[in-house]
Amino acid sequence: MSYLKFDKNLMINLEQSLPKEMLRTNQSGAYHCTTIVGCNTRKQHGLLVIPVPELDDNNHVLLSTLDETVIQHGAPFNLGLHRYKGDTYSPNGHKYIREYDCERVPTTTYRVGGVILKKEKIFITHENRILIRYTLVDAHSATTLQFRPFLAFRNANDLCVENAVASRDYHEVPNGIATCMYDGYPTLFMQMNHKPRFVFDPHWYKNIEYIKDQERGIPYSEDLYVPGYFEVEIKKGEPLIFSAGVEEVNTRTLTKMYEDEIKPRTPRTSFYNCMKNSAKQFYITNNEGHYLLAGYPWFKIRARDEFIALPGCTLSVHHRQDFELIMDTAQRALQDWMRDGTLDKHLDGLDLPDVPLWAIWAVQRYAHDLNADAARERYGQLVMDIINFIADGRHPNLKLDDNGLLATDGTRRPVSWMNSTHPDGTPLIPRTGYLVEFNALWYNALRFAVEELYGQQEQQKQFVARCNAIADKCKPAFIDTFMTDYGYLYDYVNGSYTDLSVRPNMIIAAAADYSPLDRRQRKRVLDITTRELLTPKGLRTLSPNSYGYIPWYLGTPEERQTAYYAGSARPWLMDFYSKAYIRVFGLNSISFIERMMIGFEDEMKEGCIGSLSELYDGNPPFIGRGAVSFAPNVGGILRVLRTFKNLHIIDK
Repeated sequence: MSYLKFDKNLMINLEQSLPKEMLRTNQSGAYHCTTIVGCNTRKQHGLLVIPVPELDDNNHVLLSTLDETVIQHGAPFNLGLHRYKGDTYSPNGHKYIREYDCERVPTTTYRVGGVILKKEKIFITHENRILIRYTLVDAHSATTLQFRPFLAFRNANDLCVENAVASRDYHEVPNGIATCMYDGYPTLFMQMNHKPRFVFDPHWYKNIEYIKDQERGIPYSEDLYVPGYFEVEIKKGEPLIFSAGVEEVNTRTLTKMYEDEIKPRTPRTSFYNCMKNSAKQFYITNNEGHYLLAGYPWFKIRARDEFIALPGCTLSVHHRQDFELIMDTAQRALQDWMRDGTLDKHLDGLDLPDVPLWAIWAVQRYAHDLNADAARERYGQLVMDIINFIADGRHPNLKLDDNGLLATDGTRRPVSWMNSTHPDGTPLIPRTGYLVEFNALWYNALRFAVEELYGQQEQQKQFVARCNAIADKCKPAFIDTFMTDYGYLYDYVNGSYTDLSVRPNMIIAAAADYSPLDRRQRKRVLDITTRELLTPKGLRTLSPNSYGYIPWYLGTPEERQTAYYAGSARPWLMDFYSKAYIRVFGLNSISFIERMMIGFEDEMKEGCIGSLSELYDGNPPFIGRGAVSFAPNVGGILRVLRTFKNLHIIDK
């Protein structure tokens, strides 16, 4: 039985099927995302959504959807599904679905009378092209298929309205047509492996609505252009392949292209395989290098998220080469920025104060998964340069105080991962001064550099002495500054002000390989984290006992911005929680960690199937919200699974 299979009863029930989404990417920035019934519920949904660097750095929806119609004996049966004004769904093609299987590629099986039709979709790696293969499994008479492409040619974050500027021009290409609605956009080639008949029948389909956007309190209705329809006879057992891409394709190669692309795919037959596939979807390769996208469908490449997600999304799935490719690109970007302030145009937020600290943390994971010698040879200079850069006071928003702690100014611009803002751009949570995770990462980085990279290197005595001197002051100052009488750590301390909120950043200190906390202090932090922050979907961003707790990420954009870090749960923090738990309880942690993973495995059939959402409500039933697939969450849970596997090996 398939791990990700949904039967007729669920598929025809829109209340159950519409919240379930699917995602496929080409590892170069393009993606296909929609619901499992094929009804788009977000403006970012689409069959072919690609970056158009000639226009901007956003993704653009070229082909929104493709409606299929089965024709037998002159009777049409439309398999499409759209939501229109007045909460009207049409043409209700979901009622013909008999099964949806997402184990290898998204596969929908339809039954229309005596016709059984199978549809399979696959994205071509590193090419802006999606292929859809149709197979007539059974039919008792001649069958014809019609295809109506719904075109958008717009920014994925905007909406389209009927207009006179859109070009209706098209020209024929082998087994299809090519068209482009607006200047500056690439031409869209729609072709098949069998020659179809194209009927030019232009119409605007108006007031198509996206319920997810409506729920978010943002514009949610648009018009889409349909230039006409393709018509082709389909024979039993003979696959028909539809291609949509920005370059013309030799249609005789489509069958081989499809088969070659599907061969190396890892079937989604387990929790781990789902996470592995999801991790690979964040890989981005372009002319400037290799990166890790923060999430789909609206996130870009963000430096902090890349470093947090990188070890889990690469090393934890045995992709050392991908770690090195991505980290090598990031290393060059960091060195350029530290040298003369040059920022990488793709790696957003490189100048944020905690980003270099997370970079060292990622290198440390590489050292532990491989060995310290490999890490020192490849990234040792980067670690040394970052520590000296910070210690010399050259970072524009990190100050090393005499007590060994790092201070930062977060009053005007968010400086940490808790980066929600007021409409004027100022932080909702003005974390400033000494931040607990900044200084935990800093102490860890200093000790890592000494204990694992350079402690035995005779030529680096001066650097080692400098790190030891700072760390020796940092450790007691950390305890004096952050440890409360109640056993938890202050989230941030600014002069005489101590933030009393119970937040999850303290778990990073308890989990660190080189922690300023002793075992008793780690346990106290872990106990409060377990009691007040732990949920089946990760750690809450704020305790229910703290002022301002908001468990639901709902409402207008302003309301959601306020709720963003006011109690919603984050799965990626489970990596640090599990590490802290292991450091306190040792091998006795195995059964507990295993139980905690059940909540995440349950998510494989919820939200974006086979992946993890950006955040989850802080109260039951812990519904996934925000972006449908988020790299730090996938990477964090993969690291927990890797740790769990290693613990089992040790236990044996």
